[in-house]
Amino acid sequence: MQSRLLTRISEIPAAQWNALAGENPFLRHEFLDALEQTGCAAAHSGWMPQHLVLVDQHGLAAAAPFYLKNHSWGEFVFDFAWARAAEQCGVAYYPKLVCSVPFTPATGPRLLCRADLPAARLQAALLHSMREHLDAAQLSSAHALFLDESARAACELDGWLLRRDCHFQWHNHDYRDFDDFLSGFSAEKRKKARRERRRVLEQGIEFVTLHGHEIDDAQLARVYDFHVLTFMRHGHAPYLNQAFFTCVARALAGRFLVTLALRSGTPVAAAVFLRSADTLYGRYWGAAADYHSLHFETCYYQGIDYCIEHGLQHFEPGTQGEHKIARGFEPTLTWSAHWIADGPLRRAIAAYLRREGEAIDLYASEADAHTPFRKGALLQPPQ
Repeated sequence: MQSRLLTRISEIPAAQWNALAGENPFLRHEFLDALEQTGCAAAHSGWMPQHLVLVDQHGLAAAAPFYLKNHSWGEFVFDFAWARAAEQCGVAYYPKLVCSVPFTPATGPRLLCRADLPAARLQAALLHSMREHLDAAQLSSAHALFLDESARAACELDGWLLRRDCHFQWHNHDYRDFDDFLSGFSAEKRKKARRERRRVLEQGIEFVTLHGHEIDDAQLARVYDFHVLTFMRHGHAPYLNQAFFTCVARALAGRFLVTLALRSGTPVAAAVFLRSADTLYGRYWGAAADYHSLHFETCYYQGIDYCIEHGLQHFEPGTQGEHKIARGFEPTLTWSAHWIADGPLRRAIAAYLRREGEAIDLYASEADAHTPFRKGALLQPPQ
């Protein structure tokens, strides 16, 4: 078994990588390659690919998407305070290694293993190789973000510091249709949700959902324009460019979808989603103007409709947003893991994470008490 670092995902055949990555759209070779080919994940953006792979006589045995970073933007697990603390202690925090998908706060596999080999041994080997690289390059830290259960367990066993946060996600409790979903709400919350949907229709807005292979270049350009408007309204430049939208839509086809809001046949807003076999991921949104309740309908209710119609079990709409609670999204813990090389800094961060974890648990518990569901409506809540 040989360990290698790749500066481009294209150095590994797509079929070999995808055999390890499975159905998660963000881990697909096509998605990662689109980020690199269009310059979104590159040295000039501060996301320099350093993908870690283990290779045996049969080809790719294990892999992890790593990036060398000289900043903390686009990660959605905020460690700016850690960087300031490190500088005050005379520790160079940057550059650092990040095991994640750039600009993507979605839980998924991070330590990818070939099915014919023991996963636990391969995961341990990946983490060991990562630490060897960290030491050799004299880097401050490594961070694995939005971990699935398997990667979280492997990192914990290897001695990483675990960190949790609370996102709001929708779970399909075998709903027959949207009305069946709303039937679990209290009467007041059900009335508010229906009023929001009605207000959108009263403005003459209709919706169409198109998959990547059904969207033409002009529609994609309009969708990207909406995306840029969202960033501009918050005073930021977008992380992604139009070339990436075009590239990933064509490469992922049925895994990429856009919900267009149309008024008199003209697009006025759009939400971009990606999907796996059982999960819908809300990613990008934008609108030409401010329409009442349009954001809730386009980004949330249309996604829930899609999940119910296509039998998807989960819907991850992105970060933050307590307004999601009233619309049926439930508090769900997300996890990251952190390897800090400097001993004193590691101990300080570990103490901070213990306090932060208690606060997150309390926040999730309080948020759960404010979901719109009637008591006992969810007989089998997801774990």
